[in-house]
Amino acid sequence: MSYKEKYITGLVQMSCSPSLNENLQKAAALVDDAAQRGAEIVCLPELFRSQYFCQREDAAIFDLAEPVPGPTTEALARIAKARSVVIVAPIFERRAAGVYHNSAAIIDADGEIAGLYRKMHIPDDPAYYEKFYFTPGDLGFRAFSTQVGSIATLICWDQWYPEGARLAALQGASILFYPTAIGWHPAEKEKHGAAQRDAWRTVQRGHAIANGVYVAAVNRVGFEKTSEAGAGLEFWGSTFICDPFGVVLAEASTDREETLIAEIKLTRLENVRRNWPFLRDRRIDAYAGITQRFLDEDPWRKKQ
Repeated sequence: MSYKEKYITGLVQMSCSPSLNENLQKAAALVDDAAQRGAEIVCLPELFRSQYFCQREDAAIFDLAEPVPGPTTEALARIAKARSVVIVAPIFERRAAGVYHNSAAIIDADGEIAGLYRKMHIPDDPAYYEKFYFTPGDLGFRAFSTQVGSIATLICWDQWYPEGARLAALQGASILFYPTAIGWHPAEKEKHGAAQRDAWRTVQRGHAIANGVYVAAVNRVGFEKTSEAGAGLEFWGSTFICDPFGVVLAEASTDREETLIAEIKLTRLENVRRNWPFLRDRRIDAYAGITQRFLDEDPWRKKQ
């Protein structure tokens, strides 16, 4: 497949209500609007069809999951085909009874599913109890061929791991999308909020620089409280896209719904990699230890 030298991407930052149908209708309208503004590929936030339910553990919530293909992909596929737009569509995937994933379907511009990514890194933190709901992904880090180009998607917690970004870039992805649901614990915002958001932004810009690719982080916005026992989460928005040099091309607010539009240029990727040839200079003969959990000595061996 031949790829375009440049294309337009749209990043949808939206709030989510308790109504699955309302969220899907809003997302569909925002994708349609982005396409009318020139976007050729549009990314939605993580788990956009519902409020962020992982604030509590409740087995009844598994009823929200759906298969792929399913209602969400079918609704968005109609828009993809009508507008000739590629869509990154996060899904709470029901794979089988008792097996659920936090996934993203890549819907190509002809309305067909080009691929599926299943979130690899699953967090388990206060108000982010994802290990209760999601089976770790088993499809690996992948690049997908679409009508605009080779792209990759990872999901939220994946954005803190350089290994996933590297493997996706090595497969030829020109852009890494990170659909996200991240925000502040209200009690921590005043003291730690600015540093937390800055770290989130910085690590993803680092992925762009280290791999010579575009990176787009697509977050939700708004306050959500889905557990009576919890204090809720204030999602910090801040959706952004940066180029292969880490330059931020567009960035959204912390508290409003917005759709960002930005241009991806493969010539920019080429020029950056020629001047900063990190992929060329990798010491692939020296990285065997990266597959180990930690490079400590076996605890039962005595030092000689």
